[in-house]
Amino acid sequence: MRVKKLIGEVELTKDLILLLCIGGLYSLSVALSNTFVNVYLWKQSGKFVDLGIYNLSIVVFQPFTFILAGRIAKKVDRIVVLRLGVIFLTTYYLTVLLVGTKATDFLILLGALLGIGYGFYWLAYNVLTFEVTEPETRDFFNGFLGIMNSLGGMMGPFVAGWIISRLEKFTGYFIVFGISLFLFAIAVVLSFSLKRRPAHGRYVFMEVYRERNNNANWRLITNAHFFQGLREGTFVFIISVFVYITTGSELALGTFGLINSGVSFLVYYIASRLIKNQYRKKAILIGGVGLYLSILLIVFNLSYVKLLLYAASIAVFYPLLLVPYISLTYDVIGRSKNAGDMRVEYIVIRELFLNLGRAVSIIVFLVAISFFHEEKIIPILLLILGAGHTCIYFFIRKMNLQFQTS
Repeated sequence: MRVKKLIGEVELTKDLILLLCIGGLYSLSVALSNTFVNVYLWKQSGKFVDLGIYNLSIVVFQPFTFILAGRIAKKVDRIVVLRLGVIFLTTYYLTVLLVGTKATDFLILLGALLGIGYGFYWLAYNVLTFEVTEPETRDFFNGFLGIMNSLGGMMGPFVAGWIISRLEKFTGYFIVFGISLFLFAIAVVLSFSLKRRPAHGRYVFMEVYRERNNNANWRLITNAHFFQGLREGTFVFIISVFVYITTGSELALGTFGLINSGVSFLVYYIASRLIKNQYRKKAILIGGVGLYLSILLIVFNLSYVKLLLYAASIAVFYPLLLVPYISLTYDVIGRSKNAGDMRVEYIVIRELFLNLGRAVSIIVFLVAISFFHEEKIIPILLLILGAGHTCIYFFIRKMNLQFQTS
């Protein structure tokens, strides 16, 4: 069908709409709970090292799951992999509820469950995205998914923060985690409406990895993903804890998310409409530089006002970077050797580089806070690791993008 007034001339299929809905439910669930999980753990232990161990467990188990999920997707069905991901994510939230205030005694278990859930979910979601979109619909899909992420990010953290702040001790956390459990259950039901997508052929994981030696674009985009992960690994948990430490309020953290996602919502819509193929490199450069400059707001004399300005700033620059960057990644894969038969393997390799970057980031963080005073070393780490997104441009600018004009 065509939805001209809202999105322009874009052909939408049933599977594309369902995939967007599942992605939206996932985003809302994650926005409700994941923003607060690190604060939940921080309130129990007050140690950055515990947060590092928990998040390192996630990014260690995730790539191994990607490899296994790739084999299942190639031998069985992508939809089965998607359901496994949602089931493990549901199990994760159920476990968080069961262990309660003893969560810090189960850091590796919780991280493993979440990492396995992420691995299955994102392998399936990324492969399905590749299959249900075409070059002319990818910018729309990624942009609209970004809009849905922003809507979830606007409602989720604020509502969760309000619930948590109104109830005593950890009661609010348990309610929020329970809601996330319910949302994932709906996602499982929706997944049964997706058309089955069995795959055939061998699982040639190493062959696709070695293709980096023959395909310059593939080598460059995987290297770019490593540096993307370098920032994400530490920033994904440190910022939310900064907000809580600065304010002592979960509602303040919810307000941070509301501002971030509110601005992001508008910019994602604009970016998905205006960033065409010929502007991708410039948009990625502006987004990467802007994200790095935003760090200057939070490394000196930290305050809640500066954190809110940081939230608004990254909400502008993330869409400028991610909308063209994600579309470019799928285009590179789509034009690589035997992409039709080996798209699963390409997605797995991409995610391995991304999670390798995240793991290196968190390991550097853990080593640094073990040898230096936290208050002094963390700002320096943010300035170093935060350059990851800026580095993306130096890889994609070397690409031959002529294939995008066809």
